[in-house]
Amino acid sequence: MPPGLWERYFWLWGPLLQLSIGSSEDIPPTLQPKCTDFQNANLLRGTNLKVQFLLFAPSDPSCGQLVEESSDIQNSGFNATLGTKLIIHGFRALGTKPSWIDKFIRAFLRAADVNVIAVDWVYGSTGVYFSAVENVVKLSLEISRFLNKLLVLGVSESSIHIIGVSLGAHVGGMVGHFYKGQLGRITGLDPAGPEYTRASLEERLDAGDALFVEAIHTDTDNLGIRIPVGHVDYFVNGGQDQPGCPTFIHAGYDYLICDHMRAVHLYMSALEDSCPLMAFPCSSYEAFLAGHCLDCFNPFLLSCPRIGLVEQDGVKIEPLPKEVRVYLLTTSRAPYCVHHSLVEFHLQKVRNKDTIIKVTFLSSNITSSVKITIPRQQCQGKGIIAHPNPQCQINQVKLQFKASTQIWKKKQTTIVGNFCTSALPVHDSTKTVCLPEPVSLQASVAVFHDLKVACV
Repeated sequence: MPPGLWERYFWLWGPLLQLSIGSSEDIPPTLQPKCTDFQNANLLRGTNLKVQFLLFAPSDPSCGQLVEESSDIQNSGFNATLGTKLIIHGFRALGTKPSWIDKFIRAFLRAADVNVIAVDWVYGSTGVYFSAVENVVKLSLEISRFLNKLLVLGVSESSIHIIGVSLGAHVGGMVGHFYKGQLGRITGLDPAGPEYTRASLEERLDAGDALFVEAIHTDTDNLGIRIPVGHVDYFVNGGQDQPGCPTFIHAGYDYLICDHMRAVHLYMSALEDSCPLMAFPCSSYEAFLAGHCLDCFNPFLLSCPRIGLVEQDGVKIEPLPKEVRVYLLTTSRAPYCVHHSLVEFHLQKVRNKDTIIKVTFLSSNITSSVKITIPRQQCQGKGIIAHPNPQCQINQVKLQFKASTQIWKKKQTTIVGNFCTSALPVHDSTKTVCLPEPVSLQASVAVFHDLKVACV
């Protein structure tokens, strides 16, 4: 038989051969496919649960090895002494492979020496969303049975890290519930909101599902859950309306999915880049923007959480508090991270009306701005500004006093005050940098000052 023809023959008649000659173990190893990809489903095929567990190794991150039985795992490149990352995708409306999954797997394999296993449940997640929700329990049981095989091989529960996307986050939570919260870590990437906001703790992801549970929220006003579900819950840019995402429905599918999927791309960026995605606990997003939450003393004792693979996200406190809302700002594109700074302006003389000042940081053709308001009969206003570069790389600060709406008064008003800034987190006053002289601002006239901050 000519070379290559036997392989094609096997692919056509392999299933019948298995029925007639026994299990796949009887087929010569050279005939078995080396790599397995995600399945594709469609509405006509239904949404029966057909789960595949695909193992990926650093030697060939694009090749998924199908591991079903314990013998498959033992004969693969699985290393029981390493940590194991289990990636679970969410609802797949069109029954296609997740577009982000290959890059996600490669990012993990580059970031750490770990086993990476992707759970392919495209069939069970296709079609109507509520049908996919109905498959969550069955899928969670399938995953638990698979994890039992790993535990028999010597894998410890605490070395297992589940990363669940959208609906997959609640699958991870249910698996963790089956293991009585003893799995090492669960990361929920914008956990799904529909059908889960009012669900019981047993039905959705919560802080009791693993030794450490984190969630990254990016679409709380649409597809993502709006309540905290972990030990640490990151509400990125307030948890909704991510920068760079379409704001009009004419953008089509991207308008629907961009905010929701930003959590995935943020996490990938954290794996690939060393710049900080640090967040700060606060009572609300508005309070954070207003400069009321400058450090992480309460409740993290100054250990601010960071998105990424650092143990417990860098939080050094035991026992871990639960459902702590933390906030951070980002840019519109990878690597997304920014340096947060407090900016303050102190009037030398109070005014009988609100005073609005626009503060802009300038460095290397990059500008970042924020408007701060000094309430009437008060002398201090403050806010948070986010800039891609650290303060020591900022060349100038631009200050502009917003003009009165009354045209004839625009050039008559001048204010005088002191400008100061501090890089977050602010633990003491020594990090505060002020312009050496009081600043005089005339309405609608921009004033530039050099900002000289030493790099540490």
